[in-house]
Amino acid sequence: MWKEFKTFIMRGSVIDLAIGVIIGGAFGKIVTSLVNDIIMPPIGMLLGKMPFTSLFIDLSGQGFATLEEAKAAAAPTINYGMFIQTLIDFVIVAFVIFLVIKAVNKLTAPKVAAPEAPTTKECPYCFSTIPIKATRCPNCTSEL
Repeated sequence: MWKEFKTFIMRGSVIDLAIGVIIGGAFGKIVTSLVNDIIMPPIGMLLGKMPFTSLFIDLSGQGFATLEEAKAAAAPTINYGMFIQTLIDFVIVAFVIFLVIKAVNKLTAPKVAAPEAPTTKECPYCFSTIPIKATRCPNCTSEL
């Protein structure tokens, strides 16, 4: 059983998957930082200098001023600012993955060879196959 497990783990696809998960996690942190620290602050400024993640709908009806107050009171809220920020994270990650896969497919796509020029042709009189450069058919002696 140990030998089978070792064979399974040492397969290239399992190692590639592990590397992909590690790099994906690191990339996710970079995208999250990009969205949190670079993209969302200008959007927050446009919305009245308030952090975008603090946008919420108070379902309790108590009228909390901030999301932190509502969370401290354990009030039910719909945190649509956080949802939109997570949605932007997802779109950026999906777009970058699309670009990476497109580049990999372009590199690994089999190259289609150009069709070779024909070396033979058919005699229009006797329909036998003759060399392309022939000016007279060797079978029926017709001039081509």
